[in-house]
Amino acid sequence: MNKYIVWAAALVAALTLSSCANSVRFSSGGHSADQYPGRTNTDIPAQNGATFRGMASYYADKFHGRTTSSGEVYNMNDFTAAHRSLPFGTTVEVRNLRNNRTVMVRINDRGPQKTERIIDLSKAAAESIDMTRAGVVEVEIRVLN
Repeated sequence: MNKYIVWAAALVAALTLSSCANSVRFSSGGHSADQYPGRTNTDIPAQNGATFRGMASYYADKFHGRTTSSGEVYNMNDFTAAHRSLPFGTTVEVRNLRNNRTVMVRINDRGPQKTERIIDLSKAAAESIDMTRAGVVEVEIRVLN
């Protein structure tokens, strides 16, 4: 009987500790790349001209004014983006594959949290490539510097 009590106590402790982890994308005091285990802001040695394809989404208005992973305040009117591993400050060109519109953005945050997406754009950047109605579109990203 005692081994069941010990096992149950260990399970309760593990669940309690795991619920303390910060899984919120934005917080009032900012956050770090630690929310993306195994990834830092210099994981990919981004060579000029490197390209990636995948799905892009954009930040909702509610994130405007909150702190990003880089410590900057998110401004939905700036041309910025979140990427899981490209170094902060990297400039990339994002091309909407539906309409061939392009936009240049600077990486200043970590994300997206959904694994099937490769980049989250600011609202201004999303509007410039006409993706806000769709919400998620297939894009090609080209590293500029």
